[in-house]
Amino acid sequence: MKINLLSLLVILLVLFSFKNNQVDYVCTPCDLSCDELSFSKPGTCPKCDMVLIKKNDLDLKKKKEQVLNDINIQEGSGSFLVEGGKGKVNKSIKVYYHRPKNFNADSKILMVIPGAGRNGDSYRDAWIEESEKYSVLILSPMYPEKEYPFENYHLCGLMGNLNLKNSITYIENTNMVKLDENNFTFTINPNKDEWIFNDFDRIFDLAVNELKSNQTEYDAFGHSAGGQILHRLAVCAKSSKVNRILASNSGFYTLPDFNTALPFGIKNTSINKDDLRASFKRNLVLFTGELDNENETGGTLLRSRSADLQGLHRLERARFFFQTSKSIAEEMQYDFNWKIRIVPNVGHNHRKMGDAAAKYLYDN
Repeated sequence: MKINLLSLLVILLVLFSFKNNQVDYVCTPCDLSCDELSFSKPGTCPKCDMVLIKKNDLDLKKKKEQVLNDINIQEGSGSFLVEGGKGKVNKSIKVYYHRPKNFNADSKILMVIPGAGRNGDSYRDAWIEESEKYSVLILSPMYPEKEYPFENYHLCGLMGNLNLKNSITYIENTNMVKLDENNFTFTINPNKDEWIFNDFDRIFDLAVNELKSNQTEYDAFGHSAGGQILHRLAVCAKSSKVNRILASNSGFYTLPDFNTALPFGIKNTSINKDDLRASFKRNLVLFTGELDNENETGGTLLRSRSADLQGLHRLERARFFFQTSKSIAEEMQYDFNWKIRIVPNVGHNHRKMGDAAAKYLYDN
C-alpha cells in the first residue's frame, strides 16, 4: 500500500501531538535514586511507594520542600531545611527523614548523626528498613562542611580558631592524620548556646510539633564523627531531650577530666562538677565494632601524644574512655550509668553498626 506525502505528514503530526500530550509521572521527591525515574501513568513508585506526581508539578513541589523552616514530614523519605543555631542563624541545616507507613503519635524518634562525610541522605537510607520494621521516625541532619568545619562539627563548637593547617600532617598510604600538639593552638568557646547539641533538640521539637507526636525525648545514634559528637553531648551538654545515646566508633574522645585540655579533656571549659554529675547519669553507650582495631583502614584516625594515650585504634580508645570515665565517677562518688558494647565481627561500617544499634534499641 502506497502512502502519499500528505498522508505521511498527517500521520507524523498525529504522532508528534500524541507524544507532546503524554504526561510523564515521577516519584514524589524522596532523595532516593528513584527520584530520577519517570513513569507513563499515575500510581505509586515501585521502589519507595511514594505517590507518583505529574512531572510538570515537580519543580513547584521541590521549591516548596526547600522553604526554610517549612516542616512537612510526609510518609516515606524526604527532607526539610531548618535554620542554624545561635551564631549560625543565617546558615541552614538539611534534615533527611524517613517516616514509616505505620507511624503514629506514640512512635519512637531517632536522631542519626552522620560521620565526616556529612552524608545525612545515605545515613537516613541505611535506617529505612529498620524504620519500617520498628515504626521509628528517622531524622538525620546534614551539616555542610563549608559552613560547619571540623571545629564546629566533630568538636561541636566547643573550640574555635584552630590552626589545623599548620599542625597536622597526613601519614602517607594510611588512614592516619598526625597532630603536632606543640604547634596546635585554639580558643575555647564558653557559650553553650552556640554548641551543636542544641540543634538536635530543636529539630526534634519541630518534628514533634509537625506530627503531633506524644514523644518528649528521642534516641540518638552517631557513627565515627557522629560518635564523637554524641559522646561529647553526653559529657558537655548542660541539658538535652535525648534519652539513649549510642556513640559508635569514635576516632578519639573528650574525657570528663578537668586536668586534660580540649579536645582530649574539659580543662578550662565552662563545664563544672554539677554538670559532670548529670552527665554520668545519661544513658550513654559506647557502641564499638570488634574489628575497628589496628587492622581497620576505614575512616580517618587521629594520631597525637594525647590521642595515643587513649589507645592506638578505635576499639582500644573506646575501652580506655569508658574505664577512665568510670574511675573518675567513682573517685567523685557520682552515679555512673554509661555502658560499653562491643559489636562482634563489625569494623568501621556505619550500616552494619546501624543494624546492630537498631536491634539494641528496639528489639524487645
